[in-house]
Amino acid sequence: MRTGETGDGGVGFDLATPGDKQQAESLMRFIRFDPIGGASGDMILGALAGLGADLRGILADVSALLPEPVTAAVAAADSHGIHGLRVTVSVEPDRQGPWIDAASAAAGPAHDHDDPEHTQDHTHRHTHATDAHGHAPIPAAGHAHRTLGDVAALLGDRHPLALRVFQRLAAAEGRIHGKPAEAVHFHEVGALDSIADIVGACLALRRLDVAGVSVGPLPCGVGVLECAHGVMPNPAPATMLLLEGMETAQTGEPFELVTPTAAALFATWIRELPAPPPRLRVLRGAFAFGRRALAGRPNVLRATLLETCAPGEPGDSSPESAPARPDLYVLEANLDDCNPQWIGDLIARSLAAGARDAWATPATFKKARPGVVFSALVPPEALERVETLVFGATTTFGVRRHPVSRTTLDRRFESVATPWGEVRVKIGSRDGRDLVRTPEHEDCARLADAAGVTPRQVYEAAVRKGFKPPER
Repeated sequence: MRTGETGDGGVGFDLATPGDKQQAESLMRFIRFDPIGGASGDMILGALAGLGADLRGILADVSALLPEPVTAAVAAADSHGIHGLRVTVSVEPDRQGPWIDAASAAAGPAHDHDDPEHTQDHTHRHTHATDAHGHAPIPAAGHAHRTLGDVAALLGDRHPLALRVFQRLAAAEGRIHGKPAEAVHFHEVGALDSIADIVGACLALRRLDVAGVSVGPLPCGVGVLECAHGVMPNPAPATMLLLEGMETAQTGEPFELVTPTAAALFATWIRELPAPPPRLRVLRGAFAFGRRALAGRPNVLRATLLETCAPGEPGDSSPESAPARPDLYVLEANLDDCNPQWIGDLIARSLAAGARDAWATPATFKKARPGVVFSALVPPEALERVETLVFGATTTFGVRRHPVSRTTLDRRFESVATPWGEVRVKIGSRDGRDLVRTPEHEDCARLADAAGVTPRQVYEAAVRKGFKPPER
């Protein structure tokens, strides 16, 4: 095992050789989170920074969204013989952000049990619906009581995954208080530092080029919690709703170990992103610490970066069919209540946003409603842009995502002379042999219009001109 400095001054462990790293460029990556002592937004962001996410760049992007600069204090930490990072994200108007206290990390590890305040970065962060009995909720100092609509306005259309985290939070709080999600007022979770945690964690996941995540058993504390509505069981009701379907482990710790922010991030990621396959290879790992000293376990979250096994590699259960990392995804949405003119516009906008192809297929949906299935073939770097376009341009409530692979011909262009002018011809070849020759329609149409002939005549002349006998 080798240890190495991360880009943010922390220490992670790295099991990948140089050859492994080169091969990883063509394989799918996943992250497994093991919340040994719990999880918070800060701890998740710290773990992703320990895996190599550019925390400084992420904070700069988040600061551009918010009315005040986002800052982060980063320090080395250890507990129970485990070393890692402690990251605390905050919003400080008097700083120019992103500010990262790398000096504290260089000064040496800070032990959890030496912390005089014994505070924890994943203290209880709770959201509240408007009280129907007229009792005003207790506001956190300096925290705006933002609604889901307020948060959506801050995020704009560039962070759909982060927005879905807030939607999940609002839905959970709404169920607890008997309110629609839109009526929920975020208190601590609506504060700028918590928004920065959620947006930053989603950005870090994307920048690490991760296809999906898995989460180990989430520890639960015992006793009760004090919050704006009085005394509540630990974990808080909204947190328990967010954890539905996830594996938990009971502990004897009298603290909130998993915050609503962390629960919402994990719940959204495991449902929105592809599930990891059963056999994966470890690339590297990192540890992120909270600030409270727990009684019976280190207050740490471990994140492990993994990848699919290469064909023939030990651990690959089917070498001949080991999944290559997809270079494209298909986005799909069922549309049965949209103006057809919107669909044509969406196809053009999707192509402009980076989709390799886009199309609409007629279909019949429930209650015999006619409609279309909109589809787009999208590279990973354009996924969020195109997905955001679909949500903004249609009435859909969901977009499916499927990783795909494809085989393509090598492509080149040649110009050929026709009686009406030059036409570009796209040529597809494989193993050095030309298999397909296609004149560009735009060239054919332009020359045909100028000469008073049809595009077909120009097209066929270009094909004849460029025809070559097949190689023997």
